[in-house]
Amino acid sequence: MGLFSFTQEIAIDLGTANTIIMHNGKMVVDEPSVVALDKRTDKLLAVGEKARQMHGKTHENIRTIRPLRDGVIADFYAAEQMIRGMVKMVSSKGRWFAPSLRMVVGIPSGSTEVEIRAVRDSSEHAGGRDVYMIYEPMAAAIGIGLDVEAPEGNMIVDIGGGSTEIAVISLGGIVSNNSIRIAGDDLTADIQEYMRRQHNVKVGERTAELIKINVGSALTELADPPEDYIVHGPNQMTALPMEVPVSYQEISHCIEKSISKIEAAVLSALEQTPPELYADVVRNGIYLAGGGALLRGLDKRLTDKIGIPFHIAEDPLHAVAKGTGVALKNIDKFSFLIR
Repeated sequence: MGLFSFTQEIAIDLGTANTIIMHNGKMVVDEPSVVALDKRTDKLLAVGEKARQMHGKTHENIRTIRPLRDGVIADFYAAEQMIRGMVKMVSSKGRWFAPSLRMVVGIPSGSTEVEIRAVRDSSEHAGGRDVYMIYEPMAAAIGIGLDVEAPEGNMIVDIGGGSTEIAVISLGGIVSNNSIRIAGDDLTADIQEYMRRQHNVKVGERTAELIKINVGSALTELADPPEDYIVHGPNQMTALPMEVPVSYQEISHCIEKSISKIEAAVLSALEQTPPELYADVVRNGIYLAGGGALLRGLDKRLTDKIGIPFHIAEDPLHAVAKGTGVALKNIDKFSFLIR
């Protein structure tokens, strides 16, 4: 793309937790999916990391919003402002001026027509002239480097912030899929609830997220256990400050229910898989992508439970974004892009 090209192309992985934008095969934006708006005028004050730092710390005239819930757009206006703000970040970095913008956006495989419409409208309002969409598990498979157009079954489990996408892919299409609205955000909520109930300490979303990153585990016994994480917060009864060490065993117990639901969803997708493809999946193993793939012990737990080897993708957080970027480069080749 030269400076004088009239169409700029960007690929967007619109996530509940993070939004990633690829331009010319490079990741140019990787920011939390948060916007801060002025309550009185609805003017955009901050987007991404700047807005996230305000999250939970604002006064009455500022509201911070996460426009996506469960992988789909929950606040239309905020989503449009967020996409617009992030596209601006790209143009300020690359110093390009483009009268027309072509976008490929990743969407959950369980999206309804209405939800797909919301993403399309938000993207068009934010300046996209040609908007294509790709299902996230398909994008993740491409991002991991699988040959999605081969006559062979590959299974992807993409655990994001708002939804877990499970799909068996063959011949450039999704053969069987299961999309559940249980993912990273639910684990964070489980941890908040547990800290309140068990330790009598109130923690915000960001602290619960840090607990999950530092001592989150899908198994109660780990070969290489992390150190306890110290949490500071107010006692619920007395409002006096508390210091609570949290161990990975505790967290594995408190997120057990949500992890079991993800397990059940994987099994249900396998049940719907045609026998020939099932044999391929058993032979190739199942790929884990998305931020949830980084949860300690998750691959081992799923392998033991289901009896098929689970592999964590090389860069699970960015698999969908990379795949969306590849699809953008080969827009004419891939038939599974939705117009």
